[in-house]
Amino acid sequence: MTAFLLRRLSQTVITLLVMSVLVFVGIYMVGNPIDILISASATPAERQQIITAMGLDLPVWQQYWIFLKNALAGDLGNSFVYNQPAIRLILSRMPATLELAFSAFVIALLIGIPLGLYAGLKPRAVGSRGVMVFSILGFSLPTFWIGLMMILVFSVYLGWLPASGRGQTVNVLGVPLSILTLDGLSHLVLPALNLALFKISLVIRLTRAGVIECMQMDYVRFARAKGVPEARIVLLHVLKNTLIPLITVIGLELGSLIAFAVVTETIFAWPGMGKLIIDAIGVLDRPLILAYLLMTVVMFTIINLIVDICYSLADPRVRLGEDSRS
Repeated sequence: MTAFLLRRLSQTVITLLVMSVLVFVGIYMVGNPIDILISASATPAERQQIITAMGLDLPVWQQYWIFLKNALAGDLGNSFVYNQPAIRLILSRMPATLELAFSAFVIALLIGIPLGLYAGLKPRAVGSRGVMVFSILGFSLPTFWIGLMMILVFSVYLGWLPASGRGQTVNVLGVPLSILTLDGLSHLVLPALNLALFKISLVIRLTRAGVIECMQMDYVRFARAKGVPEARIVLLHVLKNTLIPLITVIGLELGSLIAFAVVTETIFAWPGMGKLIIDAIGVLDRPLILAYLLMTVVMFTIINLIVDICYSLADPRVRLGEDSRS
């Protein structure tokens, strides 16, 4: 297990280094922030002074080297627009995004796994076909359109739920949370459901496929032949073995919920990282964009590492197979 962890940690470090180069070069190639940040009436001397102050007159490799040294010290640069540390701006918006993403994640699991289990156990039933139609709609309908329809129905016509904002929050260990207040919870319902819909469809289809495959295995037939109750077979044999391959997908999907909640946050004016990065892209705020993308990469690599560890614990054949190859 130690060798497995060391191998995964070394791969994680290499991945972070390579991705930092790709992200930095990609941001460098997209437009020139000076054209947006500096007024057209500025004199050439003023323009050159600002370029020098921002370090944009240096070669790209030198800019990256300075960035890398500062990043290792925990400094991802100052925002061009806000003139504040980029990492501080992102961290100030992170609680809202994490709250939204984790809420959507829990909703996706609580709805997707039972529906997928039902659809897999009774694939020919009318209800099962209805579940699959729902999953297809969840995949095919655009997130922004569903969000707008939710606002139209539940906020405009029915007036049940608020359409935007985060609502009232309470501080828990210095972290503002809206899920602990009724007003905040009412603001969270629509964006969380909107963000979770695609993941619900994904979990339904993956769970259904896993259940159908497990039901045909010899150990299930043997358990039935021994007279084991059907509920015990489903819970201990079918569901347990179905969830093992789901671990990888679910872990990565949690990362995607956090990183790509941009559309949902924009539609519902949710004050999270996604809305912040949309505003930064509009003005080519390089340090802020770069910090966001790198933190996203770090988050994905850490989640992937945790998923690998969980997968190896759930199925020891994973680490044993790698040890035998090495």
